[in-house]
Amino acid sequence: MPVGRVACGRLTAFARTMSGQNSSTAVAPSAITQYRSGLAAALSAFAIWGVFPLYLALLAAVPALQFLAHRVVWCCLFVVTWVAVRGELGAIRAALANPVTLRRLVASGALISINWLTYVWAVKNGHVIDASLGYFINPLVSVVLGVVVLSERLNRAQWTAVSLAVAGVAYLTFVTGRLPWIALVLALSFGLYGLIRKVVAVESLPGLATETLLLTPLAVGYLAWLGTQGTGAFGRLGTATDLLLLGSGIATAVPLALFAYGARRIPLSTVGLTQYIGPTMQLLCGVFFFGEPFPRVRAIGFALIWCALAIYAVNGLRRGGVVARA
Repeated sequence: MPVGRVACGRLTAFARTMSGQNSSTAVAPSAITQYRSGLAAALSAFAIWGVFPLYLALLAAVPALQFLAHRVVWCCLFVVTWVAVRGELGAIRAALANPVTLRRLVASGALISINWLTYVWAVKNGHVIDASLGYFINPLVSVVLGVVVLSERLNRAQWTAVSLAVAGVAYLTFVTGRLPWIALVLALSFGLYGLIRKVVAVESLPGLATETLLLTPLAVGYLAWLGTQGTGAFGRLGTATDLLLLGSGIATAVPLALFAYGARRIPLSTVGLTQYIGPTMQLLCGVFFFGEPFPRVRAIGFALIWCALAIYAVNGLRRGGVVARA
């Protein structure tokens, strides 16, 4: 039985119980509590991702590559400590000892680094709307990767959604005179990252800890070199900047943990719909906070992609599941 139908049945039974109807299929309060806590966690994760451009705005004086290095280092320290407290360091050791898993995590670590760097550069250079577009089309890129790499088959609605998204990207390329490369790099890097993590037998937090652990030597080396050149931001731009750089690790790990917690407790169809909160909030940040232009000709291209997402989401609800953000 599809997960979405099970959840719907549980909520219906709960509603009957609350309204005083006698039902032998009433759901235990703990099930409703888990659903609500899972939904709250997922919503919180996407809301944090949605306002992350505002966090980056506070670090405008820190170059994108330098911020990426800090993000890797502090995220590694925070997540490895978190994993240690949970007693899961064995999962990291097992991942490092398995050659196949290690190679895949090196690849996923490289992809998430490209994704992070592109996103930070985009925000710092006035392309928040382009970045939001990348995460709007990411689910459809994941669908295409499923066809190309995993030999999955699409139904008519999914092909229609992909075709509309391609039309939207082609239209934006035509009216702007350039390929929306920021959006495509973000969507492809995160889609490929999700594909690799799908086939790696490592849980979310130990996996993130291993990825950042592999990247940390490079990040530390780069930060040390900046220090010798006198161009490092840490310790030079004030206490507020230092605290924000330290906090970048928490700002990276916490929404990922919230997402993982929520995804285990709510239907995939619900996860698939809530994932659009993030890019929607990013788009609003770009327009209303950063003052980026969003003319009607550009909105038409976005509208084509939004129509594609609507078809994709409705199809996912009918099938009982939607491909969710990794």
